[in-house]
Amino acid sequence: MKVLPRPERHAMYALYDFCRIVDDIADDQQGDRPARAAQLDRWRADLDSLYAGGDPGVAAMLVEHVRRFGLRREDFEAVIDGMAMDVEHDMRWPAADTLDLYCDRVASAVGRLSIKIFGMEERAGFELAHHLGRALQLTNILRDIDEDAAIGRVYLPLEAIEAQGIAVGDIATVIGDPRIDGAGQMLARQAQEHFLTAQAILKARPKGHLIAPKLMAAAYSELLRRMRLAGWAPPRERIRHNRLALAWTLVKLRLGR
Repeated sequence: MKVLPRPERHAMYALYDFCRIVDDIADDQQGDRPARAAQLDRWRADLDSLYAGGDPGVAAMLVEHVRRFGLRREDFEAVIDGMAMDVEHDMRWPAADTLDLYCDRVASAVGRLSIKIFGMEERAGFELAHHLGRALQLTNILRDIDEDAAIGRVYLPLEAIEAQGIAVGDIATVIGDPRIDGAGQMLARQAQEHFLTAQAILKARPKGHLIAPKLMAAAYSELLRRMRLAGWAPPRERIRHNRLALAWTLVKLRLGR
């Protein structure tokens, strides 16, 4: 975000704040499920008021940026719908199409909001949001298997788990099975395909501020590469970004290389 011009940078900060707040409602597990659902409904109501020209309530930090960049109501709603999926029940080995819907809501919808801030034309921008959003979210899922399991969630799709001959049931047993590496590798191949398509879109140099999505694509595709080499058989070690490599990638992007 820091590499963007000031108006775009502050719009991205506000978008990040929105995402962080609603994500915390879903993930922090403070209060019971009805209470957390009510918090998300408060956001829906205040967004409705914002777009109707009324009191934006908790969404006040978005007003200026919604007007300046034409951010779409349905994309904010999609993000909230994604968080609601986690609030309704702890997601465990969802069907592949359910996982794809979840990724669209919690990641690609954020991308659709972001490309408006980046000044991209919608056709190329929404395609980029589709692929890069899914690539980033799948990479996060693969990185956070143990952290998610600790709060009762397993986002690896049912089809990938059962393809390894693993019966679902007890979470610790499922993610502790050495064959879970095969499920991770299957999801990693999907993520890699999305990265390749996103990078092809970016290489075509569509209109807009592209340095931020280029940096995200480069950083997370490298993270995925390192995770694929390490594998997902237990015990798993959390793979982290290499800050020096990230800095060098940013230098190269600024130089147009």
